[in-house]
Amino acid sequence: MHRVQALGQGPEGGAAVEVAGSGGGAAVAELVQAPAVHTGVSLNNRIKQIASGRFGVTAEYLAHAEEIEIKVAQGAKPGEGGQLPGHKVSGLIARLRHAQPGVGLISPPPHHDIYSIEDLAQLIYDLKRVNPKAAVGVKLVSSMGVGTVAAGVAKAYADFIVIAGNNGGTGAAALSSIKYAGNPWELGLAEAQQLLRANGMRGRVRLRADGGLSTARDVLIAALLGADEYAFGTAVLVALGCDMARQCHLNTCPTGIATQKPELRAKFRGKPEHVVVLFQQIAADLQKLLAKFGLRSLEEAIGRVDLLEQVRFEGNLDLTPVLAQVGEGPTRWEGGFNTRPGEDHPIDEPWVAPAIEAAKKGEKFYVKSEINNEHRSIGARLAGEAALLRVKGELDTIDATFDLEGTAGQSFGAFAGTGNTIILTGQANDFVGKGLSGADLIIRPVGRAAEESHEHVLLGNVALYGATAGRMFAAGRVGERFAVRNSGVTTVVEGAGDHACEYMTGGTAVILGRIGINFGAGMTGGTAWVWDIDGDILRDTRYHTEFLEAVKFDDATPEQQAGLHALVKQQKELAHSKLAEKMLAKWPAYTPQMVLFVPKPQ
Repeated sequence: MHRVQALGQGPEGGAAVEVAGSGGGAAVAELVQAPAVHTGVSLNNRIKQIASGRFGVTAEYLAHAEEIEIKVAQGAKPGEGGQLPGHKVSGLIARLRHAQPGVGLISPPPHHDIYSIEDLAQLIYDLKRVNPKAAVGVKLVSSMGVGTVAAGVAKAYADFIVIAGNNGGTGAAALSSIKYAGNPWELGLAEAQQLLRANGMRGRVRLRADGGLSTARDVLIAALLGADEYAFGTAVLVALGCDMARQCHLNTCPTGIATQKPELRAKFRGKPEHVVVLFQQIAADLQKLLAKFGLRSLEEAIGRVDLLEQVRFEGNLDLTPVLAQVGEGPTRWEGGFNTRPGEDHPIDEPWVAPAIEAAKKGEKFYVKSEINNEHRSIGARLAGEAALLRVKGELDTIDATFDLEGTAGQSFGAFAGTGNTIILTGQANDFVGKGLSGADLIIRPVGRAAEESHEHVLLGNVALYGATAGRMFAAGRVGERFAVRNSGVTTVVEGAGDHACEYMTGGTAVILGRIGINFGAGMTGGTAWVWDIDGDILRDTRYHTEFLEAVKFDDATPEQQAGLHALVKQQKELAHSKLAEKMLAKWPAYTPQMVLFVPKPQ
């Protein structure tokens, strides 16, 4: 089966339509991240993109996908593809994206939880735990060396790889991002095909070509160079009425596609049938081309680079490396998921069914267990299953507690959902609470660390990255990039490294201890309390003055003061923090050192 993916710049800056399958059927829908789109087959987008938490990806959003695409790059605009200017971010879009109205959005964003192939592999694992039925892939930009990256992505157990070229894409991005960026998809696709074959991994993953494809000839050339699948964007928008006015960034689209103005959106005349006809015509042309070359099917064309030859020789252009047949073994995807060999059953897998069964009976579920750093993404599986059942109306509330002891592996509590309380007595690695979707995470130290909690690191880097809802109380310090892109979680920790609360759009962070530099860069929502233990935060401007205003405790409102006291009290009761206990005992002595950071109007 071939999947033809059609993605265009929709009114919300995401996918306007998508067509999946080989039977000519079409599913057309705006990409709206809300429960309403999950309740009907025709309204649920099968292919969902994750910009690593930048847009507030939730467990519910992921659980309803057939494919999940990690957007590392965007072809013509590496690093800032699906740009949505601030004046187009309305209240509705801000709510759907867990952002603030009037603040621009870019996709993909800076991926602060991906600094290596190992980090990418962990994100892929997280997503597969939330939704084991979905294929998870990575979008890469066509550029020199993309083959090596593609090989790493395959080793990270991605199921498909998108090679995006320098054509196509949104008209809302900056001019400098559209022109002179990226290479033609042919170059990147050929390199990825060759490197994957050379490393014996071609049969494990699907290769998808993307970037301005519009004709049957484009599809055939992509197949001959090794692509299993073919993505369409601009051509589909034109079929739906886009007249390429290049006004996407101005909110004045004359055909009502890339705009939030009701009077302009009323002009939209596109219909699903238009998309169907487009692909029917492309398919008919493709049949003729295949027959011309004696190929009985598109499968037979995949990887047949021997059927291509250079016909023009201009300057010093030599396409011999592009047309080389490298490696042995499969030239195309052999089917199935790219699953880690001998993958064991995660420790929390046996807890999911009993927890769901107890919730349906209106009962509580409790489990106590020891864990170690081999156990990753605890809580993600229950979150995905519960999200599906909630939307179907088969589950109302859930009350499940995981009481754990030991050293947790990566992504402890990632995407964990409402009604799940996860208690850890010990310590945890990186990515704690990544994408947290409503659960309570409580982390308690042991031994000497419990006595001087604000002096000991309890969690790794990138905790609460892209978290949207829930609470986290941790009686200890956290690493760098704490609460980056937090958009709704309430949390208390006892110290943080550099870049804490970066890009935060909502929620409340209380840091009872020292912080690093660049605090609150790009923070546009939410609030943050910091204990200025050394009196240097304001003096050395360790926070980002362009985005934040510092308010001393006495200048805060009574509600804000009371809210801080309540959270410190919860830190004592839930995280068993000795520091919080000491502070509460002499509260007036500590309040002069408490500083509230609030975002400046943008």
